[in-house]
Amino acid sequence: MRITNLNSGSGIGASAWWVEMDGRHLLLDTGIHPKQEGRKGLPRYELPAGHEIEALVISHCHHDHCGSLPVAMRHFPKAHVLMTEPSYFLVERVLHNSVNVMTRQREELGISEYPLFSHDEVDELAARFQGFRYNREVEWAAFHRSRAGGVSPTLEFHDAGHALGSAGVMVRSRDQTLFYTGDVCFHDQTILKKARFEDVRADVLLMETTRGNREIPSGFSREAEVDRLVEGLDRVLGRKGSVLIPAFALGRTQEILALLALLMRSGRLRKQPIYVGGLGRVFTEIYDLEAHRTHRQHTNLVLTEALELSVLERGRLESQSVPEASIFVITAGMMTENTAAHDLGARLAGEERHAIFFVGYTDPETPGGRLRISRPGEPFAFSRQVPELTRHCELESFDLTAHANREDLMEFVQAVSPQTILLAHGEPDSISWFEDTLKSRHPRIRVLRPGPTESVEV
Repeated sequence: MRITNLNSGSGIGASAWWVEMDGRHLLLDTGIHPKQEGRKGLPRYELPAGHEIEALVISHCHHDHCGSLPVAMRHFPKAHVLMTEPSYFLVERVLHNSVNVMTRQREELGISEYPLFSHDEVDELAARFQGFRYNREVEWAAFHRSRAGGVSPTLEFHDAGHALGSAGVMVRSRDQTLFYTGDVCFHDQTILKKARFEDVRADVLLMETTRGNREIPSGFSREAEVDRLVEGLDRVLGRKGSVLIPAFALGRTQEILALLALLMRSGRLRKQPIYVGGLGRVFTEIYDLEAHRTHRQHTNLVLTEALELSVLERGRLESQSVPEASIFVITAGMMTENTAAHDLGARLAGEERHAIFFVGYTDPETPGGRLRISRPGEPFAFSRQVPELTRHCELESFDLTAHANREDLMEFVQAVSPQTILLAHGEPDSISWFEDTLKSRHPRIRVLRPGPTESVEV
């Protein structure tokens, strides 16, 4: 088995792994790098040139895992495109939104290479998408069955508990097994239940490391974080301020909306309209529609009925004052340019009565990451659109992550008992923690950390 990291940069970026197994070739994920612009953000799809990629497998519908799917399909026109059933219902909307964002970036930032694909191309390619149920073993190279003497490799999706449709992927050949965690969560969230990886065993484990640099404080509990959030909301709303919660449209938005709905139902938070982004609203409706087929809590909680949701489109508040005592759960989680979260955050940051609450990961090199470490009253570079911003608003971070904590991943390693582990999808210090800890606790396991474009034999 040979595995190549096609990520165009280090850290959390354009997730894409080229796997060669028994003479067959597939890609695990087709992401796009959130910090790179234009073609620089694409995986290195030219590296498998000359090899017939037979399958493109999507672990879930976040941009860093699926955002360059049409480009990959252009490079590998004969490949199957496989994903879970929920992802099948999400992926076209994600890609069409990407076209809209890239078109705005071309116009406003002058990025001439955008968009990297078009609405028409997404529509044409959608016929090749295939959605599968969890825990169903499927062949991914059946149309070349004869080359392997009648034996075809298979894959199987396992519920990863990270966002709707997220999956770990088991790939089986005649002699070896590979398990790719994708992004995984081993604790229950407000809506989604934890990953169902209980029976996973594999020779090779390709594992995310997002929270390797984060030690869980003694006495930490998710319930205590929710209590802190409620206290923060009460404090800000009580002084007629408004709260911005930047959130990824898929997953984080729905988890926060469910939490707010439950708090209002219990009386811990007064009932009031919640402002959301347009794409967040669309994915919330899909969460509602898929509730009966999802491994989740509160299956009877219909978010679009339990909450009064008002869509806040980008630019709507440019000529209006910010409504008093309001809650905004707005895309995007990292407050990237050309998003409502970026524009609203820049407005709220200057007033003490308002607040910005972070509830998930923010890359330190994004506007959200820079805002998160800013100091009140000190100017800092927020973005190209807002080159200097001085924060006076309240700012808090709440650990309501949808990623597995590092000790949970270590327990998973113990259960899987692989011969080889490849460390992926984490900042260098996160990967280093796992590398050092694995070598200390499991000296018999071969631990690898392939860098950009690096190939390893396993």
